[in-house]
Amino acid sequence: MHSDAGGQPYDADLMAAVTELGTALRQLVDASVRTTVPAAELRAAAAEARAVTTRLAVTQRPPTQLPALDDPLVFRRVYNPVSGVGSALAPPLRIRPAAGGVVAEATLGQAYEGPPGYVHGGMSSLLMDQLLGAAAIAAGLWGMTVHLELDYRRPVPLSTPLVLRARVTESAGRRCVVTGTIAIAGAPDRPLVEARGVFVMPREELRADYFGAITDASGRHAPPGRPTDATALAEEP
Repeated sequence: MHSDAGGQPYDADLMAAVTELGTALRQLVDASVRTTVPAAELRAAAAEARAVTTRLAVTQRPPTQLPALDDPLVFRRVYNPVSGVGSALAPPLRIRPAAGGVVAEATLGQAYEGPPGYVHGGMSSLLMDQLLGAAAIAAGLWGMTVHLELDYRRPVPLSTPLVLRARVTESAGRRCVVTGTIAIAGAPDRPLVEARGVFVMPREELRADYFGAITDASGRHAPPGRPTDATALAEEP
């Protein structure tokens, strides 16, 4: 067993297996959008993919049940679509505290393409929403996104090392404002995307309404005390 600082113990072997499968799925997605093999080979690969899907679908959790490896109290979400190690959708981002906020690096391949050669604008929005939320957590705050705006200064290139930064700029009561940027790692002070988000902690009665049906992996009623999509911040080495 293993445990994050302040978190519940979890099965380290299961975590390693989830990470291994997530990595393999991301490699599969990348290969699937870059391949030029003929139709017959595509159909054979599709049949193999369906067979794997059947194996994984033998037992499944309902939407209201947290995965066994998740721990919302330390923001560990293994299938988060931005930072989840088990997600085929996630780059995944490794977010860590830095310079009064948070920072992350990513290189996005063709699976995230919008305009030819560039990242889809919606992907930039997804990454920024996650990073802004993580910055709120790093500042000892938390909340749900109520407003998110992005200025796209220049297109974000594919297959290019990027750096993403965010920090809290305002905080009052249940509300905080967070700003962030996406830039090429070699030119971090020239933002390609600038973002501003407003996060609000739901009132207690709304938290019960939103998350009252959530259970842990055993099916026990366990709504998160701090509901958020953000995952754990990696510690500095």
